[in-house]
Amino acid sequence: MPTLNWIGKDAVINHDKEVPFRLLKKVKSASVGNSQNLILHGDNLHALKALMPYYTGKIECIYIDPPYNTGSEKWVYNDKVNSPKIRRWLKKIVDRDDLCKHDKWLCMLYPRLKLLKDLLSQDGIIFISIDDNEFAQLKLLCDEIFGESNFISMLSIENNPKGRKNSAFISVSNEYCLIYAKDKNISYFVENIPKGAKDLALDENGVYVHNSGKRVLVGENKFNPVVENFESSKHYSVYYNKSKNEIITVKERSIHDKNTDLLNKGYKRYYSYFEDKFVLNTYTASKIKQLFENDALDFKNGKIYEKNFSTKIRIKSLVTNSKYVAVIDNEKKEYQIDVKTTSAGTELKNLFGAKKIPFDNPKNIGLIKLLVTLFERKDITILDSFAGSGTTGHAVLDLNKEDEGNRKFILVEMEDNVAKDITAERVKRAIKKYDYKDGFEYCELSKPLFDEEGQIEDTCDFDQFATYIYFTETQTNIDPANVSGNFIGEYAETEYYLIYKEKGENVLSKSFLKKLRKTDGTKIIYADKCLLDEATLESHNIIFKQIPYEVKVY
Repeated sequence: MPTLNWIGKDAVINHDKEVPFRLLKKVKSASVGNSQNLILHGDNLHALKALMPYYTGKIECIYIDPPYNTGSEKWVYNDKVNSPKIRRWLKKIVDRDDLCKHDKWLCMLYPRLKLLKDLLSQDGIIFISIDDNEFAQLKLLCDEIFGESNFISMLSIENNPKGRKNSAFISVSNEYCLIYAKDKNISYFVENIPKGAKDLALDENGVYVHNSGKRVLVGENKFNPVVENFESSKHYSVYYNKSKNEIITVKERSIHDKNTDLLNKGYKRYYSYFEDKFVLNTYTASKIKQLFENDALDFKNGKIYEKNFSTKIRIKSLVTNSKYVAVIDNEKKEYQIDVKTTSAGTELKNLFGAKKIPFDNPKNIGLIKLLVTLFERKDITILDSFAGSGTTGHAVLDLNKEDEGNRKFILVEMEDNVAKDITAERVKRAIKKYDYKDGFEYCELSKPLFDEEGQIEDTCDFDQFATYIYFTETQTNIDPANVSGNFIGEYAETEYYLIYKEKGENVLSKSFLKKLRKTDGTKIIYADKCLLDEATLESHNIIFKQIPYEVKVY
């Protein structure tokens, strides 16, 4: 496979491993409630490394909107790579006249993409917005990091219908979104798998399942159930005789009723539940026969399925104001997707009550919602490490309210004047205006806990360990006001304790039991050793865990 080379590549190939693991410190005054949603202020390279002990292999969806390197963005290369060549770039604005602008951009993005790949779950997906300036370089870079075989698609997005003048000849109206899988073979976005492939099976809901157990989207070979629930008062069975090409529909009291006379005459029985809320409305005998004759139905596991009927939007390009069809809870819905930057700017301006847009070129929540809904699960975590105006967080909260989902977001923004005043403020205002039911924790990067090798720093103290352990367990930040002695906090009716003075000298013994709170909840206690037997642990609802002196994330 061809690889991309550039100035400084040799110096950044392992730069992601040179960054230490830092702690996260909650800023209570900038947060909204206690939530597993995070807005993290700090250099996104260090922020991604800080997230790794908690989230490696656990993020299902990543969306990033990195600098497009247009020459007018005034972004600055700040990574302190141990290279004289690169050190000359530090703190210098990358403009359109910079002869090394592509090299700097690639050096900036390379280690971040490596960390993002580590954070992705095995069936996870990454979406990357980009325009003409770095599209070619980004495609080759992603082929190298994620593997060319894990490339899923490239969406063309018409975000500026009127176009913007890009040269003397062309008015540009589109941007792009590259889509890669961590492992396309088990990702939800598997495409073009031949019908009847040996490693796929169709489950009872009409969804192809890979032999790994994951649900998959299978190009035009996807089958969806015409219906999948039953009610005795509205149950029909379909009897089909293939040799005669005849069908007979029978209304029956329950799925257990069978017309033995038809079965004895060579008819095969298929059952279904017909009700107006399902696609194609009420199925009449004539309608079913028409579907049969057009070879539009298939039979699997005793049920009827309509061919080529997708629960997902099949898209290659998004055109503003065009109508799209999606299927939600088996109901076909036609709607428009707004992906324009102009309306995104209007939304942001109105939210802030400002005369002008407080952030240049914000992304539209319609685009992010569309990408997120390509995942059927409603409890995934979405990470955006170039958070900007906070569109991703706003979109996740809006989508959760719309479909009662429980998705979580992690936003990272490095600019001091953006993270708190725009990213977090935008999400805070949206929560208040639209009555979203969740909040977020606003965090900053604290001092290193582990070094670049994953070994605990010698200077680590009780407070650092408590902060790390509590976030590992709860994905929320510790409140120092709740720490009392060895008790470090409570979450979801579970209490957390830490026994730590010096490495190797921290023992959970019977004498410690008198320090426990008199509650019936589970108590998780971290120490180096446990001298209590299983019966004692069980009688006190104690779970013992060893203090983690190193983190393994590679």
